[in-house]
Amino acid sequence: MNTKRLVTLSLFLSMSIVLSIVESFIPSFAIPGAKLGLANIMTLVILNLYGEKDAFLIIILRIFLVGLLRGTIGAPAFYLSVSGGVLAYLLMILFNRFRVFSVVGVSVMGSLGHSLGQILMAMVILSLPELVYYFPFLFLIAIPTGVFTGLVAKRFTEISKRAIII
Repeated sequence: MNTKRLVTLSLFLSMSIVLSIVESFIPSFAIPGAKLGLANIMTLVILNLYGEKDAFLIIILRIFLVGLLRGTIGAPAFYLSVSGGVLAYLLMILFNRFRVFSVVGVSVMGSLGHSLGQILMAMVILSLPELVYYFPFLFLIAIPTGVFTGLVAKRFTEISKRAIII
């Protein structure tokens, strides 16, 4: 990995950490646990500029570093974050490979995947299969937040392509 790529990815990682922490101060929507997914903006940008491996590396590093900063490693919130992040990543990769979906469509799939991953992990942690009924409510908020995140990521990618020679 060359120095310029390493520095650029490090900056994107830093931005995703800051966005994740800033988002934790924004109150949830009407649905508890629902968030905008601001850190996912950087994931989408990296996916489009650098590819799948770098996007995965940034997701894992962000989740781990934010867990360290918040002191949540080993706590249920950390496992919810890991499960949501990994499933979101897998769905984004799958739908990005189809080349039929725009950045916005891929973002929506990531948002839905994140919600599904968190619900599944919460069902395991709490031993409450009834949590599956919460999923439609999270889906309702995941679609518009995924659209928002996708639109911002699309614009940020366009700006980054002009500013950074990859």
